Amino acid sequence: MNILLVNKFLYPRGGAESYVLKLGKYFESQGHNVSYFGMYDEKNIVGNKLDIYTSNLDFHSTDIRRFFYPFKIVYSWEAYRKFNQLLDFFHPDIIHLNNINFQITPSIIDAAWKRGIPILQTVHDSQMICPGHLLYNRKKGEVCEKCVYGSKWNCVKAKCIHGSFFKSLIGTIEGIFYDKKNTYDKVKLYICPSRFIESILLTRKRYAGKTKVLCNFIESFEEKKYTKKDYILYFGRLSEEKGIHMFLELCKKFPNKKFKIAGQGPLEEKCKQISNAQYLGLLTGDKLNRTIAEAELVVYPSICYENCPLSVLEAISLGTPVLASGRGGIRELIDNGKSGILVDEPFTMDNLLKEAEKLVNNKVLLKEMSQYCVRVKKDFLVLEQYGKELEKIYRSFL
Repeated sequence: MNILLVNKFLYPRGGAESYVLKLGKYFESQGHNVSYFGMYDEKNIVGNKLDIYTSNLDFHSTDIRRFFYPFKIVYSWEAYRKFNQLLDFFHPDIIHLNNINFQITPSIIDAAWKRGIPILQTVHDSQMICPGHLLYNRKKGEVCEKCVYGSKWNCVKAKCIHGSFFKSLIGTIEGIFYDKKNTYDKVKLYICPSRFIESILLTRKRYAGKTKVLCNFIESFEEKKYTKKDYILYFGRLSEEKGIHMFLELCKKFPNKKFKIAGQGPLEEKCKQISNAQYLGLLTGDKLNRTIAEAELVVYPSICYENCPLSVLEAISLGTPVLASGRGGIRELIDNGKSGILVDEPFTMDNLLKEAEKLVNNKVLLKEMSQYCVRVKKDFLVLEQYGKELEKIYRSFL
């Protein structure tokens, strides 16, 4: 098959990028022709033979070109034109979309649909329902469902996108534009990594009968024996909605305990200021796996609704229990009391601390939980199983 994978970033950056890059590598190993379309960046590690991509858009730039971004991020004629060029050259049998909004835009859906090429999309976040992508109100620092059960104009009122009225206005206009244009009706199937994200989509009739839940995959880790060490780990994006500030507070509450932090994000500097927490930067591959596997406990204090976080999947699959909020799809991954602890609502610092106190110095319980994680690892899909399932789905639309 000729498979075209589309994602705005084509280099290791977050969960969606990890998903696309690993999936593409798997398909190539199975003899499929794989090509990629996304945004130009010097960090890109995959691409297409025509070497055509959308222009790089840096929303944090102070460059004068940023004033033209609103004309590009609602409907990109550049992406539409370049995508057509790639379709003429590559002739894909299937197009698999991932994160495309703003940097690429759903204009490419029109290009593919006009040619009758089947389009699938993995739903990595709630963008099609919530213009802010996170179901999260930054102003109040709490989860929000106003756009789910009400108007998308709520995004503007709360300045949900980077706390900016202007960015929130553009994001809202973009969301309403594609709703009115019925663009998302042209996608054949939406692959939902969690039942939670599927339930969010199904609040709109247009997605009924067009969703399939397929939990994210883990890698087939080489069976290695790791020795547990005396530290607690947070790894992932270092940002407000991920609750990293709560993790840092936890470090302060246990001054005699060692903590480690791996990742990148806007709160990086704060993570370097905690005396009993070692900041490791961004880790990947074997180094990250070892750091996860040797931890006694992983803490994932996300205060936004999560979809199917790879951090939780990876921790459990490497034999490390997880202390987490029970928001969104996290609840579907952790067997409460066995492979980890889900903090009850309201998810507050006091409640997180109460659950942490049960675990932090309880070596026996942590060991039991770790052994349980090792046993349930077999219940998660590995990349090869996930890839085979996707191949079946692809073929059903050819």
